Amino acid sequence: MSEPVMRVTGLHKTFRIGFFRKKVEAVCGVDFEVFDGEIFGLLGPNGAGKTTIIKMMLNLIFPMAGTIELFGDKRRRPTTMKRVGYLPENPYVYQYLKPLEFLDLCGRLTGMDRETRDVKGREMLDRVGLTHAIDRPIGKFSKGMMQRIGLAQALLHDPELLILDEPMSGLDPIGRKEVRDLILEHRDRGKTILFTSHILSDVELLCDRVGILQTGKMTHYGPLDELLRPETRRTEVVLEDVTVELQEELEELASRADVIEGQLHLHVEGAEGAQPIIERAVEQGASVVSVTPARETLEDLFVRDALAASSTAPP
Repeated sequence: MSEPVMRVTGLHKTFRIGFFRKKVEAVCGVDFEVFDGEIFGLLGPNGAGKTTIIKMMLNLIFPMAGTIELFGDKRRRPTTMKRVGYLPENPYVYQYLKPLEFLDLCGRLTGMDRETRDVKGREMLDRVGLTHAIDRPIGKFSKGMMQRIGLAQALLHDPELLILDEPMSGLDPIGRKEVRDLILEHRDRGKTILFTSHILSDVELLCDRVGILQTGKMTHYGPLDELLRPETRRTEVVLEDVTVELQEELEELASRADVIEGQLHLHVEGAEGAQPIIERAVEQGASVVSVTPARETLEDLFVRDALAASSTAPP
């Protein structure tokens, strides 16, 4: 692979909270790399340390130990940070500004000239689907619209590295698809994307590699096809024209059975258990509608990882 755009090594961060200054280890020895032109997913439950790591990348807070390199720069100078676009989980925007005014301000902060700011601002509003709200104060925006204007400012200066913290938050299914398309378009142009998300189906669709955090530690890291178990976990067989006697017989062979709109849905563990059900159904004149194997998904891995972490946690 090419040289990493981002390299995180031995990262630690501790906070002290409350009246008694209780020590909380937010990030504990995290290591990972993000390579040029890939989409990397940083995953974990609430409080796992995802946003803390992103804030350390952006010099918003500082680590207790460890290093973060962006484009080979450990100090992350202003010239390096200009190559980064960032969407926070809860973007704060000046409420009284209109979209173009806000994007003009963001463009000025990144050193863009007036003509470029105007052209790029209108282009970004169109790209994130906010042209219809061009004259509306941002304070009147919905949660999903606020997410879109936050994404527009992150993309405005055409960054080489895009860091998105929960970019699908508050979006409807159409909005989520549009954001996925934007991310893929950005990757196809040779850019690099790191994003966090609780919507694991989107992560499976988009990410080349992922890292999973639990209580500040990286528990899984690598390509999805290497992390997910390849074997079939369960199989669903859907049948029609099943007699009552045959249904009772087949239900004995299944771990779960449901009748949905006149069709019998049978679930069996693994792949082998489906064969005797199919053979018996065909013998008795039933129709096989579908046989669907289900392998481990990212959600299965995520839940399995969380259960393992909770079982080893101190009381």
